[in-house]
Amino acid sequence: STFFLFTGALAEKEISSTNHLSTMAPSKKNKKNVESMNSRLKLVMKSGKAILGYKSGLKGLRTGKSKMVLIASNCPPLRKSEVEYLAMLAKVQVHHYSGDNTDLGTACGKMFNCSVVTIIDGGDSDILVKQD
Repeated sequence: STFFLFTGALAEKEISSTNHLSTMAPSKKNKKNVESMNSRLKLVMKSGKAILGYKSGLKGLRTGKSKMVLIASNCPPLRKSEVEYLAMLAKVQVHHYSGDNTDLGTACGKMFNCSVVTIIDGGDSDILVKQD
């Protein structure tokens, strides 16, 4: 039983060390990309048309109205792969948003979490232009 306790403590130490890495401040280039994506998303919400949510997003992909899909970083893997698959069939651009669902909801100007955002019309924003 001592062996299991030791490995449990080791695993706990590894988990805490990986959490420490994820809380480090992002690099300047990465932060700039996130800020530009947030500003583009804000402009889409103001001047364009977007759908927030997983179920509505899938409907948009199936009907062929969607132009782009943003997926939060903490979206469940099965849900993420389903959205990616439908986007591939609909020939829609997919962007993996670097923040979690709380950040994505906030970037859309909403006070709730959102793991999938589907853009129907870009409006004045250049978000639909291919990004490197």
